[in-house]
Amino acid sequence: MAGKVFFSVSMSLDGFIAPDSPGDLMGQQWMELQQWIFPQRFFRENLKLGEGGEEGRDNDIARETFERTGASVMGKRMFDAGEQMWPEEAPFHTPVFVVTHTERDPWERPGGTTFHFVNDGIESALDRAREAAGDRDVRIAGGGATILEYVNAGLVDEFSIALSPVLFGSGIRLFEGVDAGRVALEQIRAEPSPRVTHVTYAVRER
Repeated sequence: MAGKVFFSVSMSLDGFIAPDSPGDLMGQQWMELQQWIFPQRFFRENLKLGEGGEEGRDNDIARETFERTGASVMGKRMFDAGEQMWPEEAPFHTPVFVVTHTERDPWERPGGTTFHFVNDGIESALDRAREAAGDRDVRIAGGGATILEYVNAGLVDEFSIALSPVLFGSGIRLFEGVDAGRVALEQIRAEPSPRVTHVTYAVRER
């Protein structure tokens, strides 16, 4: 049985998931947006940042998201930014399919992450990710434009947002350009934590 297609992101209260410029990804606003994940024990273990860290519902959610994911899909913009920032052992530990317009041989990293570059569209990338994931889920990792393409194409089953208590004012809006006429949502759960509020929705065709 095939798994679900989902995405999971942190979002500011005014609807932004990233700054406009990839060069600002480690800036103060982005760090505040992601502040809930950095202290978590699982995050620290996965990126080999050392022992210790917080445990609790935030940590459980981070671990559950990782464990359900059998393969990921991302856009070229996210890959280009991440290629500069990820450690040698990239944090995915699964196949990752990069939607791009150029050809490139697979890029294998230590720890089980291999980036495959797909230049014949989002559906082809998803088909390959589904095959690689088996009965686990496929995560649309980002960025915002790629997530929106999959949502508007009716290819996302559910998504989770960690709603962070920070305001951006500008940047990349998660749902800028969404085809609201065809997308309906059903709330699955909402879980507050000391740092963020986690909300999960199933995606239905309207």
